[in-house]
Amino acid sequence: MIARLSDAFGDFAGRSWLNTAHQGALPLPAAEAAHEAIRWKTAPHELTTERFEEVPRRLRTALGRLVGAPPGQIVLANSASYGLHLIANAYPWAPGDEVLVMAGDFPSDIFPWLTLERRGVTTRRVRPADRMVTADELAAAVTPRTRLFCVTWVHSFSGKVADLDALGAVCRERGVHFVVNGSQAVGARPLDVSRAPVDALVSVGFKWLCGPYGTGFAWLSPALRAVLVPPKAYWLAYLSQRDLARDDLEPELTPGDRHDLDIFGTANFHNYVPWTRSVEHVLDLGVDRIRAHDAALVERLTEGLRAKGMRVSPTDSTLLYFSHPDPGRNKALHERLAAEGIDVALRAGSLRASPHLYNSTVDVDRLLDAVSRAD
Repeated sequence: MIARLSDAFGDFAGRSWLNTAHQGALPLPAAEAAHEAIRWKTAPHELTTERFEEVPRRLRTALGRLVGAPPGQIVLANSASYGLHLIANAYPWAPGDEVLVMAGDFPSDIFPWLTLERRGVTTRRVRPADRMVTADELAAAVTPRTRLFCVTWVHSFSGKVADLDALGAVCRERGVHFVVNGSQAVGARPLDVSRAPVDALVSVGFKWLCGPYGTGFAWLSPALRAVLVPPKAYWLAYLSQRDLARDDLEPELTPGDRHDLDIFGTANFHNYVPWTRSVEHVLDLGVDRIRAHDAALVERLTEGLRAKGMRVSPTDSTLLYFSHPDPGRNKALHERLAAEGIDVALRAGSLRASPHLYNSTVDVDRLLDAVSRAD
């Protein structure tokens, strides 16, 4: 067990990275795993059949442990958008069907469904009173034509958290499939999909799961997966490299335990090998421990910023929005912090801090001190 969560990371070149909601940092053990994967490619005899099979298997196992699902229910991807587009294109839509999304949600949760207009499917936006849709607002929006509701778990532009149990109860009662984008929560908040009333969970791997860019996954409930029509047939979803040695190979699409919804190239050494190590690092620490660590930093930030006269939006997530009393000065404050080696985001006119397991009170106090001197 490491003494401090930050001990598993580099020194960030002396900067304080408080922008996990944009990119998470790669742990040092994952960086070492990436170098190992590169070594395999520099000596191709190292790219054995066993490694082609083990890379996706090990990642699927780690992700299954993370969300409480059997490995076979995990779809390997390169983003959250992959899973959303997969569902959009594989679902058996009929003309007149509709999808509900939340107005003001992150664009990735809206765009995939808009492409269905050519198939006669309507996408309607539910406009929440306070940035995150409530169960009552969803219930009022559902109609007999509603087939699916998609929403973010933690809202990127406010830090608001969706009540998955309440929203899922509405969807269950009305026979609506519930799709959740967990990109701003998975790795920072625990979730057991075997108990949560959700039908699909999609997530990137490069934020709170601290993986390389171009990583992601989806979990699909057996009930939802059963109605999806795979839009592609990747040969490695049905065959192995060993099959290529047969002299009687005659490829056929056959049912069985296959991974025909995965992105192509699931042996993706340079991304999946280090990402697997990052996910295993999160599992070794425990998401509950990480959540408590992150929450303590957010609380310290909240109290400190308010004491310095900043406007701070209430949050129960790890995304903290704050603003100068004169919002017109937020851009200059953002630039001042960056110049002092403190990285936060500027979103929708406000500043966003999103600390994670590699941050400490030193980073928080550094930001607070810089804010004090900003005027």
